[in-house]
Amino acid sequence: MCAKQGKLSKRRIYWGAEIRVQGKEWLELEEDAQKAYVMGLLDRLEVVSRERRLKVARAVLYLAQGTFGECDSEVDVLHWSRYNCFLLYQMGTFSAFLELLHMEIDNSQACSSALRKPAISIADSTELRVLLSVMYLMVENIRLERETDAYGWRTARETFRTELSYSMHNEEPFALLLFSMVTKFCSGLAPHFPIKKVLLLLWKVVMFTLGGFEQLQALKVQKREELGLPPLAEDSIQVVKSMRAASPPSYTLDLGESQLAPPPSKLRGRRGSRRQLLTKQDSLDIYNERDLFKTEEPATEEEEESTGDGERTLDGELDLLEQDPLVPPPPSQAPLSAERVSFPKGLPWTPKVRQKDIEHFLEMSRNKFIGFTLGQDTDTLVGLPRPIHESVKTLKQHKYISIADVQIKNEEELEKCPMSLIALLKILLAAAPTSKAKTDSINILADVLPEEMPITVLQSMKLGIDVNRHKEIIVKSISALLLLLLKHFKLNHIYQFEYVSQHLVFANCIPLILKFFNQNILSYITAKNSISVLDYPCCTIQDLPELTTESLEAGDNNQFCWRNLFSCINLLRLLNKLTKWKHSRTMMLVVFKSAPILKRALKVKQAMLQLYVLKLLKIQTKYLGRQWRKSNMKTMSAIYQKVRHRMNDDWAYGNDIDARPWDFQAEECTLRANIEAFNSRRYDRPQDSEFSPVDNCLQSVLGQRLDLPEDFHYSYELWLEREVFSQPICWEELLQNH
Repeated sequence: MCAKQGKLSKRRIYWGAEIRVQGKEWLELEEDAQKAYVMGLLDRLEVVSRERRLKVARAVLYLAQGTFGECDSEVDVLHWSRYNCFLLYQMGTFSAFLELLHMEIDNSQACSSALRKPAISIADSTELRVLLSVMYLMVENIRLERETDAYGWRTARETFRTELSYSMHNEEPFALLLFSMVTKFCSGLAPHFPIKKVLLLLWKVVMFTLGGFEQLQALKVQKREELGLPPLAEDSIQVVKSMRAASPPSYTLDLGESQLAPPPSKLRGRRGSRRQLLTKQDSLDIYNERDLFKTEEPATEEEEESTGDGERTLDGELDLLEQDPLVPPPPSQAPLSAERVSFPKGLPWTPKVRQKDIEHFLEMSRNKFIGFTLGQDTDTLVGLPRPIHESVKTLKQHKYISIADVQIKNEEELEKCPMSLIALLKILLAAAPTSKAKTDSINILADVLPEEMPITVLQSMKLGIDVNRHKEIIVKSISALLLLLLKHFKLNHIYQFEYVSQHLVFANCIPLILKFFNQNILSYITAKNSISVLDYPCCTIQDLPELTTESLEAGDNNQFCWRNLFSCINLLRLLNKLTKWKHSRTMMLVVFKSAPILKRALKVKQAMLQLYVLKLLKIQTKYLGRQWRKSNMKTMSAIYQKVRHRMNDDWAYGNDIDARPWDFQAEECTLRANIEAFNSRRYDRPQDSEFSPVDNCLQSVLGQRLDLPEDFHYSYELWLEREVFSQPICWEELLQNH
């Protein structure tokens, strides 16, 4: 009875009124009665009173959260949350909340009040947090597809995706509105915005409208087929899933490891059979049975104790992660077998060869054997010995032409995407664990700090966990959003990708990511900044236990944080995209001494994370010198076994022509010139007007017909307001110049 009363009181907090409709609870109502009640709530959203609107918005939030007061299990809560979100969308709730969101964004009184306050708290963004929470739940529930979805739900999903993708009813696209909120927050004009919720919603909207990584792979396959390119040899994500996590190479610079390591004389004196445990991998060798760089010795009793249950459990958890790096694992998992698992023989990747590699190989061969070159001709092999013929044949068999190569030559079917992502880096810097508080940095904790600071140890510990969790979620959303947008830009057109990438590089994105990894990454991934009993939907069903300092210190039962591991992988992939085939940016990795930072990240025994770390190490080995390569042979062996090979890529010896000290600034300048030429060719007016007659007739000029986008009339007034009326014009200076 007490539990039932607790649920009733909990529901009244959200509904603010009697929860029964015609003497029935929400779950007992027919669909028509539920729709009628939602229509009544939407009507009450149009009242003038701010408090009454907030009360109704909380009632809608309670519906979107699954009417948990009437449910008995977490499964029921999630089921009714999904059902209610589809019902809310069909009744026009998202459009109504979008209008309220516009009102809150344009609320100058709230902005000025927040600017005057010495400290902003969670109370300053109550209305915005309720609105964004409802919209997030609707986007996330409707976005996810299930085989059991009814036809009406599938139709609603596609309609919702269309509404979010394009300008509707004289309004800008929803993602652009959220981007403007991020920019406004970073500029200091709206410090009360709940930036964590804004970023999470923006990430989900981009994933819903443009597609996630699986949709990207399908689009890539489709586009290669349209361009007449051969199909992909393998799916990168599937190859990484089949890899095993590996033990990191020894890193003697760590003080703790150097003190605990036994002397070499004792190690040489002990011989025996090698341990063959599946959960304790002894080297970075993945598919070979034997590690050539490790002495065949048994572990001592001290070593066995130091690598006990804790590390084995972590290895087991990380093995689960390899099954699907993007989806959380099932709650229960069968115990690992002690038998050795068979892996495919050979290297995991199919080698690739660029057209540039073939041309470079033939240029060297022709200079050596016949004394002259033929430019870019790769077909004429007259005068070259037979082994060179066979080598060219092998190179051409593994020739890989990317979509970017075709786009650079053809540049067709483009769309303009005027988005600026630089403001996200400012938030990422503030959320980085290694960042120190500065007076001029933005405040990203406005939507987590309470009005009154904690006065007890328990309250302080809980607030500390909330703050760290808040920062981790921000890093997760920004890293996923940047990576997803860059991949879509690259698929759409390579120069759109290069345009955004160069802006990120000029905004110091590379040193920012390296600063993020310049910490104890293993501790960051195993951090326990969550209170499981307070997580949704667990907190809505179970009776909340009394929190103590001991329970907060113990944390949850997970051996590591999926959220932080996901963020680290995204940031490494982002760094790879910025530096791939860019020697000037690779030199930035060398200048900022990224090799020891990245090598420490190999301590995390997860296959995908290790792969992208090794990729970053591979591209700079040619610049690190022979001594580094000699003293890091286990890392070099790992690169050989895990990273894709490019034929004629002399990465292990540093003899590559691209490794010579060219003027690396010239490379960025050339790229920027190509980007500007692309933008001018596609989006500016023709520049070849030197020999064309000038039309000085006003009526003739105004009577010319211009081709405008199909959706321009939807946003015409918004364009006038932003580009014409809002731009200050100095008429005196304009007249003087003309």
